[in-house]
Amino acid sequence: MIKAAILGFGTVGSGVYNVLKSNNRLVNERAGQEIEVKYVLDLRDFPGDPVESVLTHDFEDIINDPEVKIVVEVMGGINPAFDFTKRCLEEGKNVCTSNKELVAEHGLELMSIARENDVNYFFEASCGGGIPIIRALNDCLTADDIDRITGILNGTTNFILTEMTEKPGVSFGKVLKQAQANGYAERDPSADVDAFDPARKIAILASIVFGSSVDYKDVYTEGIRQITAEDIRYSTTLGYAIKLLAEASRTEDGIRVYVAPFLVDPSHPLYPINGVMNAVYVHGNMLGDAVFTGAGAGSLPTASAVVADVIDAARHDGKRAYCGWKHDEKLAITSIDGVRRKYLVRISTEDEAKANKVFSPDGFLDTISVGELEDEIAFITPELSESEFEAKAKEFGKVISRIRFY
Repeated sequence: MIKAAILGFGTVGSGVYNVLKSNNRLVNERAGQEIEVKYVLDLRDFPGDPVESVLTHDFEDIINDPEVKIVVEVMGGINPAFDFTKRCLEEGKNVCTSNKELVAEHGLELMSIARENDVNYFFEASCGGGIPIIRALNDCLTADDIDRITGILNGTTNFILTEMTEKPGVSFGKVLKQAQANGYAERDPSADVDAFDPARKIAILASIVFGSSVDYKDVYTEGIRQITAEDIRYSTTLGYAIKLLAEASRTEDGIRVYVAPFLVDPSHPLYPINGVMNAVYVHGNMLGDAVFTGAGAGSLPTASAVVADVIDAARHDGKRAYCGWKHDEKLAITSIDGVRRKYLVRISTEDEAKANKVFSPDGFLDTISVGELEDEIAFITPELSESEFEAKAKEFGKVISRIRFY
């Protein structure tokens, strides 16, 4: 038997407890031994809930108990999660977490502490909710040299963009309120809509793929607040979908990591990923292309990924598990300035002649087909680098919007 503790009994913590109880026989069979939850830490009381029998309000009960070999950290945030995780690892306890903020900020340090104490720090649920992408990268794709990983890594923004597409004319603000009412977005939605959340996730995935630590603060990050119903009309007219993509790739110029909205072609595997679903698209030199898709958030999908880590921790009790994120140095990220793409650009109708002079487009889109936008026109640029586009946009003056083609 191996004993575990859960830090936090919120949405994910309660889900982990329920999965371990409901699937007890299956979990124990796959772990190779019985897993018993000895403690659940929370500041609140839960009268009448079965968790009362193992509830504690004092972290010291857990850290001082030598029987506890696995700790599940699902508190979220940095403090006190970082301090609790660090102390657990130092005491020789394996830690499993869904806390992407903590992994992105302190993952390198915590994994180093885990190595020093011959224990493991597992974080499958920190990227993509219930999608087993980290385990796939660490265990299943180890024979491949992965050169690109692209994902829809935020269910909230994917829901918003899907709703705006399926309900023509609806505004970003209105759909955001719906997402908040549905529980998909927080009262302060900036982590999602400003793309800080997927930036943290792609930094974690890039660290695993490329072996050294990618600082999420170095990731070029552009959210979806600026996407309008008119942008959606143009994308639909062209037969494309706007998706918030997070990508890490190895290029001749170095490693590039970025997050931004893109116009995605129907032939791309990420085009049909809608609603709160997440997906990760991986390219390896032997495998070629592979796509992993599933629920990106929610109590039970995320808890399922956490419990998979608990099982892995039980299997590896007393020995280290492989992790591609193994080097104790920070990886330098190459600027996106040299990336060449086409752009969809919207401008005022009166600036058509100037656009022809500065951007040299092949032609202009028929505004009648996108709802008779009489005061503006749109065009697709020739292929330009990021720096070339920015220079032309500065020379041109006022651009209503621009969206990259993927």
